[in-house]
Amino acid sequence: MSDVVETEKKGGWLSRLRGGLAKSTKRVTESITGLFTKKKLDQATLDELEDALIQADLGVAVAARLVEKLGRERFGKEVTDEEVRTAFADDIAEILQPVATSLVIDPAHTPHVVLVIGVNGSGKTTTIAKLAHLFKGEGRKVMLAAGDTFRAAAVEQLKVWGERAGVPVIAKEAGADAAGLAYEALATAKAERCDVLLIDTAGRLHNKANLMEELAKIVRVIRKLDASAPHSCLLVLDASTRWSSPSSTAAPRAACWWRSPSGSSCRWWRSASARASTICGRSRRAPSPAA
Repeated sequence: MSDVVETEKKGGWLSRLRGGLAKSTKRVTESITGLFTKKKLDQATLDELEDALIQADLGVAVAARLVEKLGRERFGKEVTDEEVRTAFADDIAEILQPVATSLVIDPAHTPHVVLVIGVNGSGKTTTIAKLAHLFKGEGRKVMLAAGDTFRAAAVEQLKVWGERAGVPVIAKEAGADAAGLAYEALATAKAERCDVLLIDTAGRLHNKANLMEELAKIVRVIRKLDASAPHSCLLVLDASTRWSSPSSTAAPRAACWWRSPSGSSCRWWRSASARASTICGRSRRAPSPAA
């Protein structure tokens, strides 16, 4: 009985995802509603709107852009909170559109190698499990590599997820060389003609040069088998990253993406606990794939 209650209390991952995305929306909505009944848009109101957006973690640049456009189009006119929310939603969608790219599995690669990276506790292993379930449901042959050989029970955790998803997991004992394991996993995935290989990695801070070099080593080693790997690099962010995200993405990009051949790519993946507003602000700073 207690297990049932606990399950209901936690809810499914989809409900937690919705809850995480609702955090920013709720804060902005409550702030906007508190400012408007139906009144003319003046400078004082615009200033309060900008403050509300900054407090919701959209950042100064994005908040200023949204408020400036609203003021240019509606200043001195009567507006409602619903009209303001709609205008902001449209503008935010426009900001996100250039970076709202999908993770596309290239059938030309067998397997398509996805390297999953991020700081400690951001949700990398759980994200891999969800992707494995998704890809297998699409009829793809999937394999996982337990490359987080540092964190206690990380290998066991991925094995459990692999068993639940019904996909094989290549793993070694704790403390094993992660680059060597990734190499072995890719060799096995090639031999078994897998469609997707998802490689887990240990959580690492972007300001630790030795840890970034370990990440680069994984890339160098797997390229001995496939010069274009990894074909996608997913950086998992969560709410705790917030405005350290620009610096937390630069070093991994240097290790995994900027050293990649033109056929490789780097995609941003966000765990269920991330703030939508943080991603919105981050999209304004992300360099283009051509950088």
